[in-house]
Amino acid sequence: MTEAKQEYKEVPTKEAEEVKDDTEVVGLKPKMTLLNGITVIVGSIIGSGIFISPTGVLKDTGSVGMSLIVWIISGLFSMVGAYCYAELGCMIQKTGADYAYIMVTFGPFLAFMRLWVECLIVRPCSQTIVALTFSVYIMKPFFPDCDPPDDSARLLAAVCILILTFINCWNVKWATRVQDIFTGAKLFALAVIIITGFVQLGRGQTQYFTFDNTVDDMSRIALSFYSGLFAYNGWNYLNFVIEELKDPVNNLPKAIYISISLVTVVYVLANVAFYTTLSPAEVLGSSAVAVTFADRLYRPVEFLIPVFVALSTFGSVNGILFTSSRLFYAGALEGQMPEILTMIQIKRMTPTPAVLFMAFLSLIYLGSSNIYALISYVGFATWVSIGLAVACVPWLRYTAPNLERPIKVNLFWPIIYILATIVITIVPMFAAPVETGIGVGIISTGIPVYLIFIKMRKPEIIRRFLKSIDTFLQKVMLVCQPETPSNL
Repeated sequence: MTEAKQEYKEVPTKEAEEVKDDTEVVGLKPKMTLLNGITVIVGSIIGSGIFISPTGVLKDTGSVGMSLIVWIISGLFSMVGAYCYAELGCMIQKTGADYAYIMVTFGPFLAFMRLWVECLIVRPCSQTIVALTFSVYIMKPFFPDCDPPDDSARLLAAVCILILTFINCWNVKWATRVQDIFTGAKLFALAVIIITGFVQLGRGQTQYFTFDNTVDDMSRIALSFYSGLFAYNGWNYLNFVIEELKDPVNNLPKAIYISISLVTVVYVLANVAFYTTLSPAEVLGSSAVAVTFADRLYRPVEFLIPVFVALSTFGSVNGILFTSSRLFYAGALEGQMPEILTMIQIKRMTPTPAVLFMAFLSLIYLGSSNIYALISYVGFATWVSIGLAVACVPWLRYTAPNLERPIKVNLFWPIIYILATIVITIVPMFAAPVETGIGVGIISTGIPVYLIFIKMRKPEIIRRFLKSIDTFLQKVMLVCQPETPSNL
């Protein structure tokens, strides 16, 4: 090792420094460019949401006009949240994003509750929804007049998750390359839909763009944001891999602004396109809006749209898996998850145990197929947690005013975001008390888990047993703790 260090000193080039980093230190590497960052966010956001959420949004708003307003506000809401996250991400450059921010700001208990919500509900549940949507759409050309068999859809969803698990365990560059390719495919599919929408508008197909039948129950309109915001879910995923992003101070905010602006425009125009052709009744009666849209306009090549939608969701599953494993990795580094999840594969430099853990949880959720109930659970849990993370901005301004802030947002934005979060988490309780109650119940289970397994000191025999399991798994997967240059 001494000779290797001396050799690098004699060739002080950028390439030599990169080789030095890759060969001497076991850990996560900053290999992601700005383009990779944009595709991670766009690829994580644009998945199943735009193809299943129009039905949920319309159901709770009652009219096309109000549903489009919800889509626009959801995009703006996500942009404000991302703006606040940009300050936090550049100030606290740790893998784990909002988990790390809450840990620094409010301490281990609330950080663990955020981790528990993400591990138990949000990430695996979201990945299951997207993987199921992938399987349904990829099989649609073989079942044009009926829904694909449920068991087949679940099995294919499991295959999708397992393939992407292998890719993410094998090579970070492979995972980002998958993200780049499939992001392009999904944007192409949506571009075809949007262009078709403009053609339909040119033909005067505007009869459905009204506010007729808008519901007057504010709790239902607030509930519609769960479906709208579910489609935007993923805008904060790049923060979870900030240690792997090159020049994060410059690239993180750029990637966030470019990607969310692009997604908002695409979502609104895609919805406009759908409603130039499909009536509100047709949208409400469709489990796959893009397929119904294609059946009406693209014969005899209508099978192409389901294929491109499947590509879109495949890339989204990859984006969720890629970023979620980093959250578990960050939680394990803080001692709030098993130690094995802190470890890196010594040859591939990937957090293999964390990737496998995420995949395992996602496979468990394949036992459920009620997508809209799952969306309600995800929506409530997500926005409670993200609202808490955004609260870190004003709190740290007060308690730690001297922290370096490369990006400093106006406090008006986090305050508005927090107030809006309170509205969209409390008001829907009246419209969907059962789903909200289940969400609260699942979140509450984290309290005894924290007290028993983290707060309380474990007996020596239990600690030895857990250590032996970690050692065994470490040998099987060839993983070790991440190193830093000071360890050498």
